[in-house]
Amino acid sequence: MTSLRAKLVLLLAVVIVSMVVVVTGVLLYLLRPAGDLTIGPVADQVVMLARVAEQSPGALAVSPSPAAGEIQPHTTQSLREALASRGSRLEVVVTRTAASVPQAVSIRTPQGWISMPIPDLPPREGALFVIMSWLTLITLGALAIAVFITHRMIQPLALLERTIESVGPDALLPELPVEGPAEVKVAARALNSLSSRLRAAMESRMRLVAAAGHDMRTPITRMRLRAEFVSDPEDRAMWLKDIDELEHIADSAILLVRQEAGNSPVEALALAPIVRDAVRELSELGYPVELRETVNGRIRANALSLSRALRNLIINAATHGKSARVSMGASPTHLSVVIEDDGPGIPPELMGQVFEPFFRADPARRQDIPGAGLGLTIAREIVRRTGGDIQITNREPTGLRQVMELPIDHQKADDH
Repeated sequence: MTSLRAKLVLLLAVVIVSMVVVVTGVLLYLLRPAGDLTIGPVADQVVMLARVAEQSPGALAVSPSPAAGEIQPHTTQSLREALASRGSRLEVVVTRTAASVPQAVSIRTPQGWISMPIPDLPPREGALFVIMSWLTLITLGALAIAVFITHRMIQPLALLERTIESVGPDALLPELPVEGPAEVKVAARALNSLSSRLRAAMESRMRLVAAAGHDMRTPITRMRLRAEFVSDPEDRAMWLKDIDELEHIADSAILLVRQEAGNSPVEALALAPIVRDAVRELSELGYPVELRETVNGRIRANALSLSRALRNLIINAATHGKSARVSMGASPTHLSVVIEDDGPGIPPELMGQVFEPFFRADPARRQDIPGAGLGLTIAREIVRRTGGDIQITNREPTGLRQVMELPIDHQKADDH
């Protein structure tokens, strides 16, 4: 009962049923005195008839027993109470021979029983069942109306919900239709405006990073030319090493922009061959990498981009963690690539910053280990565009565990 739809249905149903119950109660209250008003004149007629029988014994027909039929206890009791309120102690009995025949009241006199027909006074037996059936039908009808009205009212909100859930890896909302109630229109306009501003801000950021990366190339080139004329071989090597790092940073920044702004085509891929190829290529380049286990399964991704992301994670483990052990796993919905190392890990207080651009767990080691600090950032951007994600945790007693999770392409699951 936490959804807005269920709450609106319950509210409408309760309001409608409550109103029906109140109106039914008022009608019963208003109709009940009508019985009292009717039985009063009947009681007066009974008293008058008894007086006539007393004053003129032969004027009325007398029988030795009450009128034939089944005694009506409720009506009999009501009539006796009405007579008692008038100070009369007459003995009366109300009977009925059939449902279609009016009731008859029999009055005991010294000469015998005299009878006369009377209308139906209090409600007949079974009235409670009729009322409950009536309320049940009203409740069912109210629920049906409430569900229909709520469905119509909730449609614009459901559209907003579906649209927000359809946010893609670029974190941008699709254009929302401005329709429905006034409040929903205001919300749709606000979300469209927010999405537009967010898209403009992201594009501006990407242009700025790309421009900075491109603009760095010219001074880096000049610095490289000047470094070649440094006479001291050791100084020249240090200058060239720093220039190589700057150039690598510029190239990585441009690559990150292209990855975020680009729309690489995706296709159904078997993940295991990509993992095996990445491990083999990095092993041939001298990285300490070991492949332990693979599983079959297909995903949807761009092969080149995914291979780049996987290499970035493995290189991160092999360079910072002394070695990289790669294995694969599977769940009903995802394939996973687990990369473990034996390095120092990441301090817990810095774990939330590992995917930030240019992040270094130990800035003092910047000169010892090459890299721009964008490998994890680029890898996560690539993986998230496939609908997956990367999780990084510390191992016990030491080391790091990187887990890349990718959704399984169920349409191709039968191929393997």
